[in-house]
Amino acid sequence: MQAMSPYLSNLKPDACYLALKTRDARFDGSFFTGVTSTGIYCRPVCRVRTPKRENCRFFGHAAQAESAGFRPCLRCRPELAPHSVAWSIQDASAILAHQAARLLDEPEAWGDAGASIAQLAQRLGVTDRHVRRIFEAQFGVSPVQYLQTRRLLTAKQLLADTELPVTQIALLSGYASVRRFNAAFLAHYGLNPTQLRRAGAQRNGPGVSVRLGYRPPYDVPAMLGFFGQRLLPGIEFVRAEGDGGAVGRTLSIESGGRVHRGWLLAQFQPAQHQVLLQVGDSLCEVLPLVIRRLRATFDLDADPLGINKLLHASFPDGDGVRVPGALSGFELAVRAVLGQQITVAAARTLARRLVERFGEPVDTPFPELTRLFPEPSVLAQAAGDALGQLGIVKQRQAAIVAIAQAVAGRQLQLHGGADVQATLQQLQQLPGIGDWTAQYIAMRALRWPDAFPSGDVALQKALGVQAGPHPARAALAASQAWKPWRSYAVVRAWHAMAARESAAKTAGAVA
Repeated sequence: MQAMSPYLSNLKPDACYLALKTRDARFDGSFFTGVTSTGIYCRPVCRVRTPKRENCRFFGHAAQAESAGFRPCLRCRPELAPHSVAWSIQDASAILAHQAARLLDEPEAWGDAGASIAQLAQRLGVTDRHVRRIFEAQFGVSPVQYLQTRRLLTAKQLLADTELPVTQIALLSGYASVRRFNAAFLAHYGLNPTQLRRAGAQRNGPGVSVRLGYRPPYDVPAMLGFFGQRLLPGIEFVRAEGDGGAVGRTLSIESGGRVHRGWLLAQFQPAQHQVLLQVGDSLCEVLPLVIRRLRATFDLDADPLGINKLLHASFPDGDGVRVPGALSGFELAVRAVLGQQITVAAARTLARRLVERFGEPVDTPFPELTRLFPEPSVLAQAAGDALGQLGIVKQRQAAIVAIAQAVAGRQLQLHGGADVQATLQQLQQLPGIGDWTAQYIAMRALRWPDAFPSGDVALQKALGVQAGPHPARAALAASQAWKPWRSYAVVRAWHAMAARESAAKTAGAVA
């Protein structure tokens, strides 16, 4: 183990071994075990026989294990593990290093050209040398090694789960040529890519399917309930099925100068702590982007242990509640504007009318999925009269058009790789966008874990401060104890209030 790395030295080997012996899914993706007797590295949930303690080395990232010469296990498949997301508000170097890793993990932060260390340094406002130094000190590997591992594990997942051609997988994984891809795969894993094809990769229904892991606890009914309350007929559906359930969606993604339109189906499998993602053929060319967006939408990379340690005392019933994201940051922003100062049901009605008027039809194998959410270029040219006929007031008409024009003109980025503070400022400079809307967009579209819409009336009610003279100020003061996880505090407060109101209605009905 690289003892010079603070990140590695923070791992407690005995605790890691205990989690490995019990196959504790709460630690999935938080560390990996390299087994010296086999040269393989595994997830803590791997079902093979537990190796001897003296044969185990523990790593905080898959890239560290591969840098030490270990190959990924073909049984537990490290590429399925949730990503490790850490946040700090104290250590400046740690903040910078984790921000760098987050940007490397976010393909939409770089466009079609892909990430480079020079671009990464420019985004962070430091030199190339400083990025490499703090990254290696924090993670024990260089940014290039980290990115290489991410690309190879992405390729490994697509090889194992899909029938996509190797040439297409190489390009989707970020390699400029099949020759380079084959060479990197052989050098790291000692196998040709085709040797990792799995017998179970045959088609199972339309499209292609991949599996995505998450760490428990995960409150699946709460997540499905959140989306179900807001679902728009024609572009999405929600099905609750026992402990699990499914969400179907239409989706359009622009990449490489083309717009890819299609559908997806995400099925929760709580027993396996996984989501089975099924994607239509028309979205296969942007499959890594779809996977990344889906992981963000369902908050699959959250670390419940760290979050619950801070929030459990305030929200004891919310340990499995996650922050719902969005498959489209633009769509989320428009729906946030429509939801200003009205109920969720009223906002859904306005959004449904918008989809029916401006959304394009799309073919899918699901009768519930028939349309796409309107494109930014379409709403950027929408006339005030057309929007007004839908019941949208002038102030919100101006906000929707302004957001659409900014996104269509690429002046505004609404995804997890965007600069949060700069984007918040940009949003609030647009007509009709205040702090509440900007914070809500940051929480769900930008995936900022510390967003806090203090002006939200439902939040103020949930926190019990709505009766005071300055409820927003009181809510903001209460939130200081929940940094840097205030987005999770917001969702847990909403969830707790909904549970109380539901219990009260049930009690009233019984009485």
